[in-house]
Amino acid sequence: MQLLDGKIVSAAIKEAIRQEAEILRLQGKKTPHLAAILVGNDGASETYVAAKVKDCAEVGFDSTLLRFDAAISQKNLLDQIALLNDNPAIDGILVQLPLPRHIEEEAVINSIAPEKDVDGFHPVSLGRMVNNLPTFIPATPYGIMLMLEHYQVPTRGKHAVVIGRSHIVGTPMSILLSRNTPYGNCTVTLCHSHTHNLKELCLQADIIVAALGKAEFVTADMVKSGAVVIDVGITRVADDSKKSGFRLVGDVKFDEVAPRCSFITPVPGGVGPMTRAALLKNTFHAAIARLEAGR
Repeated sequence: MQLLDGKIVSAAIKEAIRQEAEILRLQGKKTPHLAAILVGNDGASETYVAAKVKDCAEVGFDSTLLRFDAAISQKNLLDQIALLNDNPAIDGILVQLPLPRHIEEEAVINSIAPEKDVDGFHPVSLGRMVNNLPTFIPATPYGIMLMLEHYQVPTRGKHAVVIGRSHIVGTPMSILLSRNTPYGNCTVTLCHSHTHNLKELCLQADIIVAALGKAEFVTADMVKSGAVVIDVGITRVADDSKKSGFRLVGDVKFDEVAPRCSFITPVPGGVGPMTRAALLKNTFHAAIARLEAGR
């Protein structure tokens, strides 16, 4: 069993981006600039956004963090996004999800200018991805593909089972794995809450991507020997033995599944760092596109 270590891969990607950003700086060109919006004070969201701001600093990007009270109206939030859309200093915009219940996530996502949609959630971005056109790929699936490439995980002709059909992870992941690319060319089964015989399908899988958000859902009796397992989930589980009072677990019961695998991602330290690295790559590509367009 080989661990797919997202910390190692993301560090290599970040160093390459840092060097490219430094070249831009030495050429007197604009530094890539990411704007992040955080609504409310959700603990997990605070942690994620702080990590993204830190990532920007490490690779030499500029970043702006806009914080808003959880009671902000949808209209006021959309107005703030419109200002970022029109700001030539900003290359990429991300709105940290989830949002308060009174704000429609779809309306917020759709309000971001597609050329600044570094999260890759806008319908234009997703449509271009489906048509295999240049675009921003959602950061988590993009990060997973970068990880498969780094470790040279064989995918051609393999049967991949993706558990979860969200537009953020599951659906784009199924498309990317099925593409005619060096780390695609899989036959993909996309599973969800209405899938019958899920265990049997998983046992047929050469590659399992678990992205359903249920702690330790995938167990050893669902995984065939030699499978590749990508665990996208992360859940806080109460644990009195920890100083924090909790531990982080994924959608896969790691300790019992790992011995059966050829490759597996840990939680934490697997997909999470790769998501952040992919976001930086998207932001860099956005900055380059804007420079080439003279904006």
